[in-house]
Amino acid sequence: MSRLKRAANVDSLAGFRSSQPEAAVPCGLLKAARKSGHLNLSGRGLLEVPQSVYRLNVDEPAEAKEDVSFTGSDRWWEQTDLTKLLLSSNRLTELSEDIQLLPALTALDLHDNQLSSLPRAVGELQELQLLRLSHNKLALLPAELFALQKLHSLTLQQNLLEKMPEEMGQLGSLTELDLSHNLLEQLPSSVGHLTALQKITLCHNRLRVLPDSLGQLTDVRLLDCSNNQLTDVPASLSGMRSLEQLYLRHNKLRRLPRVPAPALKELFAGNNQIEQLEAEQLACLTAVSQLELRDNKIRKLPEEIPPLLPLTRLDLTNNDISSLPASLSLLPNLKVLLLEGNPLRGIRRELLARGTSDLLKYLRGRIKEEPEGAAEGPTALTLPSEALVNLQKVQTLKTLEFSNKQAAEVPEQVFDAAAHQAIITADLSRNQLTSFPSGLLQFQSSLTDLSLAFNRLTCCSPHICSFQLLAHLDLRNNQLTDLPCEMKTLPKLRSVILNYNRFSSFPEVLYDIMTLETVLLGNNQVCGLDPGRLKLLSLSTLDLSNNDLLSVPPELGLCTSLRCLSLEGNPFRTPRAAILAKGTDAVLEYLRSRIPA
Repeated sequence: MSRLKRAANVDSLAGFRSSQPEAAVPCGLLKAARKSGHLNLSGRGLLEVPQSVYRLNVDEPAEAKEDVSFTGSDRWWEQTDLTKLLLSSNRLTELSEDIQLLPALTALDLHDNQLSSLPRAVGELQELQLLRLSHNKLALLPAELFALQKLHSLTLQQNLLEKMPEEMGQLGSLTELDLSHNLLEQLPSSVGHLTALQKITLCHNRLRVLPDSLGQLTDVRLLDCSNNQLTDVPASLSGMRSLEQLYLRHNKLRRLPRVPAPALKELFAGNNQIEQLEAEQLACLTAVSQLELRDNKIRKLPEEIPPLLPLTRLDLTNNDISSLPASLSLLPNLKVLLLEGNPLRGIRRELLARGTSDLLKYLRGRIKEEPEGAAEGPTALTLPSEALVNLQKVQTLKTLEFSNKQAAEVPEQVFDAAAHQAIITADLSRNQLTSFPSGLLQFQSSLTDLSLAFNRLTCCSPHICSFQLLAHLDLRNNQLTDLPCEMKTLPKLRSVILNYNRFSSFPEVLYDIMTLETVLLGNNQVCGLDPGRLKLLSLSTLDLSNNDLLSVPPELGLCTSLRCLSLEGNPFRTPRAAILAKGTDAVLEYLRSRIPA
């Protein structure tokens, strides 16, 4: 019995269990690293870098103490210095000074950790060419870092950096610098000493000005300053002779900067506050083929657009342009002209829907029809009382226009002037209206286009459902948080513009309007949407840029009717910016690939 009791206490699996805890870095990996010079420890949940890694080329390997064969791959003495160390996607909070024991490193990847500081010993890595520090918690950088004379690529995006030291200018071999998604308010003037730079990414910071010394960087091909607080860019940028792509989206620019960089091919200045576009500004863009000016406040285009501009794509989406100059049709290379979301007058929407080619053909026809000297004289009929309404537009175009008056309410004379007219378009934008003008109800049987943009509306009146022919509704730049459920009874509504309001979710009623083709909800606080209900619509354009989406539901990829999907400026991590940059089709395909089987 005593033998049986003792046997009962024996662990029958003891022979299969290791007597020592498993090493953080397997010996096999270290052995292979000594031969290849590369060690990949990414995504292993490391809280610290084991000493065995730092001392990889210092300590005698375990094989030297064992009785092993000296043939083939077991030649432990034939080892090489570690040149590439990958430590990304771990939980490292610090890096030891012992990093100096790896002086042969040419690539060090520490992105996606929790580092709040770097050791001074990083300056001992004089062979280092690539250093990735993105997605950490770095607020300061040691001065020794900027003594790395062979460093080519430095990525510091998604950190907590508030400033960069003047020593940054010592990195004379740097070709790529990424400082995006930090807290930078200015750049040191020494950035102009980085004459080898070819790509600079500064987006999503707090920059108010750019240093003049940027103009000394004659090899830079891409400069991204999007999502900052720039009100202008220095004229010295014209000295960037190799600059091909310039991103200035989401700043506070009030005019299109004059950047006569001779190689500039793509200029992106959307989502600013640009109000005027002058011929002289366009004339500087001697090599630009793509010009993006969407989501600005441009009211008119210059009558004489320089005919030799090489533009192939011009994006003027969501501005305040009411007419197009005929000279636009003289641009010889223009293939894509985007005008969605503008209060265009005198051009039928059917014509706009046909595409750029037909529109340019129409504008060329206007050049032939206009007689010489046919300048518009003072013949337009207007009301005597301070010319409140253009009666000619009321009678011939069936358009009631009372915009940019900054009025708190629409005078009765305005509606009286259009009485008994089948008004098709009503523009009451850019006023101080706080409620829906009841005088509009007399046009409920004819109105198809209604603009109440740039007012102070806090709610949309249920009276909107009275306009059974309404096809286009512009309510951007108000204070709306929701839309009335009665809107679902509108049988012909095709586009709704709601940019710059206060929506925290996708308006519920829009899911029920099956005729919708365009929904613009940019610059709100939308944090979610229902793709299952959205795919039942026939949306071709959906703008959800600059909202609070923490994730993009993969089922959104099933909305196959979408031709233009804007998601930039949201805090989600996937899809990555590189995928968004490929366009709508690529984003939808990516989302579909993430739908669970």
